[in-house]
Amino acid sequence: MTKQEKVDFTIKTLQELYPKIPIPLDHKDPYTLLIAVLMSAQSTDVRVNKITPLLFEKADNPHAMIRLSAEEIREIIKPVGLSPMKSKGIYELSHILINKHNGEVPQSFEALEALPAVGHKTAGVVMSQAFGVPAFPIDTHIHRLMYRWGFTNGKNVTQTEKDAKRLFPKELWNDLHLQIIWYGREYSPARGWNLDKDIITSTIGRKTVLSEYNKNKKPVKK
Repeated sequence: MTKQEKVDFTIKTLQELYPKIPIPLDHKDPYTLLIAVLMSAQSTDVRVNKITPLLFEKADNPHAMIRLSAEEIREIIKPVGLSPMKSKGIYELSHILINKHNGEVPQSFEALEALPAVGHKTAGVVMSQAFGVPAFPIDTHIHRLMYRWGFTNGKNVTQTEKDAKRLFPKELWNDLHLQIIWYGREYSPARGWNLDKDIITSTIGRKTVLSEYNKNKKPVKK
């Protein structure tokens, strides 16, 4: 298969598997999405979705959030991990949203990435899922699959994002970002990988990955 045929096969398969795409993190508006994505760093969406209702019951907007202390926020979100950094970020960015953005989440990558504890990936998720702006935020699932499929060299997420944006049509970025995440979780995980169920990788995958898998009959660790 040519590279373009592999891209087309990937898009077709993902669209067939995920015609309707659920958003992994529960939220009701751009602010609650921003907070949920920030909390998901080095945690799981399942764990975050268990904790955000507790936090949002007390504060689901920046004005209510700053009435809490960073210590109170930390106690609530402690189960998601990295709570000292995350609670400080949530508290400080809520102040900035009020003072600089009229209490609203800004709709630009530059303004989002200027907020405490908000990196490029978090900004990309908010821009794509809250505002519909084309973005291709790279999480561990996408990074892993783009390498397995031979679409990137796997050196770093920055290169993976560039390769994803170069290969896939811009109008599909937002859907593909979510579709690949779900596919990675359900069909091509880092652990417990069963190549028989992983139709995309078994069809178009990088030869070195497939040969190593067949040799060891277990996932290739990266």
